Amino acid sequence: MSKAEKTREFIIEKSASVFNMKGYAGTSLSDLTDITGLTKGSIYGNFENKDEIAAAVYEYNVSNLGRKLDEALLGKTTAKEKLLALTEYYRTNWKKIFERGGCPILNASIEADDNLPFLKKPVQNSIKNWANKFSTVIEEGKKTGEFKKHTDAVAYSYTMITLLEGGIMLAKIMNHPSYLFSAIDRIQLIIATELNS
Repeated sequence: MSKAEKTREFIIEKSASVFNMKGYAGTSLSDLTDITGLTKGSIYGNFENKDEIAAAVYEYNVSNLGRKLDEALLGKTTAKEKLLALTEYYRTNWKKIFERGGCPILNASIEADDNLPFLKKPVQNSIKNWANKFSTVIEEGKKTGEFKKHTDAVAYSYTMITLLEGGIMLAKIMNHPSYLFSAIDRIQLIIATELNS
């Protein structure tokens, strides 16, 4: 890795939590110089503008989330175990997630919808990839006979994402994880009653 690539990576890593906590529009260049210890010239020597940094940081944050969800699946052999692991990740790690500003997909979704059009497509792709992770597991469960054959895997995947993101949003704004835990409990009830064959 070249010096320029290392500097670019350093800026992204250091800026990740600031963008997630303060928002993409709310993060200033001063925030970036404070957190990285670099000058404005050094930052803009590696990125064309703040939007380019924001896009790179978003990809970094989402990539980290994806890796952590993949790790949650390690050692899980059945589709039911995998689905439960994907939801339990949020129950187990809610404190760390909240300390870092919440879910990067949820945070970016709110801003990308009306204020930051350059982030809209990447956020849509992240949601589709997340739904695909759920639906792949559900389809696997249909093949093994764990889940009902006529289950609409895509529809259930988006329902689970909706419940998780809504739970995170309420838990963060109400300063209590019980809202997230209720959403997780509801997903797990769906797995046990609606999906289970």
